[in-house]
Amino acid sequence: MSRLPERADAVVIGGGVIGNSTACQLAESGVDTVLLERGALGSGSSGTTAGVVRTYFPGNALISSLAVRSLAAYHAFTERTGNDLGLKRIGLLVLFTDEQQVQEFRDTRTAQQAAGVEVELVTAAEAARLNPLVDERTILAAAWSPEAYACDPAAIVRGYATAAQQAGAVLHTETPVTGIDPDGRVHTPAGSIRADTVVCAAGPWAGTVAALADVRIPVTTYPVDMLLTDTPAGAPRDALPMTMHPSSLRIRSWGDRILVGMGRPAPDETRQAWLQRVSHHLGTAFPALAGSGIEHGWSGDLDVSPDGMAFIGRDDSRPFLYAAGFSGQGLCQAPAAGEIIRDLVLGKESWIDTAGLSTARCLSGSAETA
Repeated sequence: MSRLPERADAVVIGGGVIGNSTACQLAESGVDTVLLERGALGSGSSGTTAGVVRTYFPGNALISSLAVRSLAAYHAFTERTGNDLGLKRIGLLVLFTDEQQVQEFRDTRTAQQAAGVEVELVTAAEAARLNPLVDERTILAAAWSPEAYACDPAAIVRGYATAAQQAGAVLHTETPVTGIDPDGRVHTPAGSIRADTVVCAAGPWAGTVAALADVRIPVTTYPVDMLLTDTPAGAPRDALPMTMHPSSLRIRSWGDRILVGMGRPAPDETRQAWLQRVSHHLGTAFPALAGSGIEHGWSGDLDVSPDGMAFIGRDDSRPFLYAAGFSGQGLCQAPAAGEIIRDLVLGKESWIDTAGLSTARCLSGSAETA
């Protein structure tokens, strides 16, 4: 554990994709930046997801606008730095099983398109063509968004970390934060550092880190399990799109296998009962997978906000900024989030109205909201 410098313009707490994107963009703007990570880079929620970056987020055009800008930044980042972020276009298919879901899509399509999202309503037959594991008899229609990419989250974290260091940022791993003083002094086992601005990008630990500064970020940790199953005989060898079912089940190709996600057991549910429930939904939504064995892939924790939308903003009472509560969507929003934080640090007007991203939307009026 190397010794910390005495001071920095900005200290970013958290070494996942949000923290590294932020550190990179701050350093490239001339801000003297130090990043502190409690473990290894990318060891938190960045490595817990299904490894997909997408632009379409049903029902939330603001998240979609962040994702559209972020995807453009990922493409530009690869071209600019030569770092291969491992992006492979697979598309996103959102299945609809009742008329209300179809109507909600129609009601929100204009806002999504205004946010820059490419998305269209397709028939059940077209959905089954896009993903042959879909039984068109079980759905009414689907939303199809071609701009979704399988990615390597570790490569994205590494790419931003490397670019941040090349721009002058100093990264300290295995350096947990133990205290934050009102004047911006951050304490760790490796010593203390005085920062003009502290940025909390600590993922599942964001609430705990913020509390050290007497700031409240209403995030909770949500544990997830990713599962794997075999690709059925006769299924196409081409990558299947990320496919989301209203049951919360989601699948996509994972090499020569299929990745399955559906949360984790409920507090009063045994793991065996949960696996049986996942297997039931899997066989119902994708009949070709009925009876398929399910294996554990990996587990982790996500940082979740009460409404599923990230918190990005600043505390009014001290030099403390935050980017947390991404609810499993951090990979999709990291470049845009880092850009918003950079502009807040520099006192620049953002490209987007950030008022709706602050914690005020969940804390105003009542602490019970969280």
